[in-house]
Amino acid sequence: MLAHDSAYDPAHDHAAVSGEPKILLRAKGLTEKFDEWRFAASEKLEKADLAPDLAEGIGSRRWFRGLGTLLGLSALSLLMWPDFSPLEAAPAMQVDEAARDEFRSQMILPLALGADTGRRMGATPAVVELESAPERPSIDILATLARGDSFGRMLQRAGVGSADAQRVSELIARTMPLGDIESGTQVDITLGRRPAAGQTRPLDNLNFRARFDLALQIDRIDGNLALKRVPIRVDDTPLRIRGTVGQSLYRSARAAGAPASAVQQYLEALGDQIDLDRSVRPTDTFDIIISHRRAATGERQAGKLLYAGIDRGGESRTQLMRWGSDGRFYEASGVGEQRSGLVAPVPGPISSRYGMRRHPILGYRRMHAGLDFRASRGTPIVAVTDGRVVGAGRMGGCGNAVRLNHAGGLATRYCHMSRIAVRGGQSVQRGQVIGYVGSTGLSTGPHLHYEMYRNGRSVNPASVRFVTRAQLSGDDLRKFRAALAKLKLVEEGAALADLVPEASERSEPEREIEKLERPKSAN
Repeated sequence: MLAHDSAYDPAHDHAAVSGEPKILLRAKGLTEKFDEWRFAASEKLEKADLAPDLAEGIGSRRWFRGLGTLLGLSALSLLMWPDFSPLEAAPAMQVDEAARDEFRSQMILPLALGADTGRRMGATPAVVELESAPERPSIDILATLARGDSFGRMLQRAGVGSADAQRVSELIARTMPLGDIESGTQVDITLGRRPAAGQTRPLDNLNFRARFDLALQIDRIDGNLALKRVPIRVDDTPLRIRGTVGQSLYRSARAAGAPASAVQQYLEALGDQIDLDRSVRPTDTFDIIISHRRAATGERQAGKLLYAGIDRGGESRTQLMRWGSDGRFYEASGVGEQRSGLVAPVPGPISSRYGMRRHPILGYRRMHAGLDFRASRGTPIVAVTDGRVVGAGRMGGCGNAVRLNHAGGLATRYCHMSRIAVRGGQSVQRGQVIGYVGSTGLSTGPHLHYEMYRNGRSVNPASVRFVTRAQLSGDDLRKFRAALAKLKLVEEGAALADLVPEASERSEPEREIEKLERPKSAN
């Protein structure tokens, strides 16, 4: 054996000696024995060739053996693949029914789910059961008058006795017709203590806003109901709105604060007098005056359009004011004129014109004495100009139809309606709905057949244009011009200021504690 020098490392007891064969030194300690076993095992594994390179010797026995080793290791990896399903942990504590009841007693649940929470304790001998629950001395209720409902029925549904409801209706009817009370009116009701068990509560107090300028109050005095009128101070100063037309007259007027209904009336009034597309410039100034009411209690109420004007360069180009019982607009000169001609009876294209044609149902050529407008079922049909209804009902092949007589010996007829909206003898205005498109009578589908007659003879409706005039003169013209001059003195936005309360109208501010005592609404 070869002796090793003092610099020999015990961790490497296989020190190689130059030349062959290799000679191992005997291991003495446990560490040296482990290193000796590891060294021997590595030599055996190196000779076994367990992981050959699969890129070399493809198809040889060594290559297939390596492939088998790869597949075996892959299968072993799949068998040892971890599971990613959630692990079920043990509860932190055991929750029994008693614990659940304890949790519920501390919960806050919504009333919609019953709100059956809170601690419940059994009754002790100290608890004495009442024979009957005590009633509140008075009940405050807020009732609302629904559309189509009567004032008396509304009171009875709120809990007022039939005798008191009838007495209240009689008292109010002496002041104003019950039918004039608008739907949606809210009534504050106070019911007193029952005189005996099972009887209705007597009415102690009732008050509501009967009109914009009047409030009514009913109190029980010495056992009898008495009515008190409470007038409300109202200012009728019209509301004047001015502004630049800009790119859109409608949008500019709405942006200036004009109500949508007033702007629509304004455009209709101007459209009957001028061509809005050609006669109005973006730099012009629109001038709108509408009726307006403001109450001392703070409420406001906008009404109909009173004045429609267009100014250019500081001068009035168009001035129209509503005048007369018929509500017609007149120019500053006192002339009311409609220059835009006929309106279309329905907003649809013409599908068949006036003249000879082959009838789609009868199958032979015959005169088509009118215009057919294509429109869907239920489309509103309007009168092309002012007139009077001389026929409304079934008219043979026309189905449901309406016939109107106009000035100058002219008449119009509207056929194949699904529903008629006017009655015989009724006066209609230009643009008023008289019926709805249908397919009654000899018709292949929903459309409007529109006819026109002059002195009883059929004419082509497309060849006729109406121009109606109404001229004021004499005393009417002087009154009209005076009213127009007075109306134009209204300052812009003057009606928007709040009314200064008088001494009798001043009241103390409402306290927060009083808000909690407001009456509950009655459904």
